[in-house]
Amino acid sequence: MWGTVADWLGGGALVAGALLSLAAGIGVLRLPGTLDRMHAATKPQVLGVLLLLLGLALRLRTPADLGMVALIGVFQLATAPVAAQMIGRAAYRTGRVDPTLLDADELADR
Repeated sequence: MWGTVADWLGGGALVAGALLSLAAGIGVLRLPGTLDRMHAATKPQVLGVLLLLLGLALRLRTPADLGMVALIGVFQLATAPVAAQMIGRAAYRTGRVDPTLLDADELADR
């Protein structure tokens, strides 16, 4: 009984994660500005990957696989914000960000 329920929940998480990752990819291609693309590349993509990992964990259910999936999730959560920060900072420094779109510009005096 529990195995069947876990399989269905895992399948639902896999589909939801795939759809969020697809939305992130479409956002990266369709959005106009660097900051918009950066947002699309990090926010829904991370949630999509975590849902994919949850679905994978619900389908595999072995301790070694669950440990590996947990490590991948922690690594994704640790690296995605840092990558977004570096992309945003590089875009700002090279002049690829429209300053009129910013609500607050903390780096203007530097």
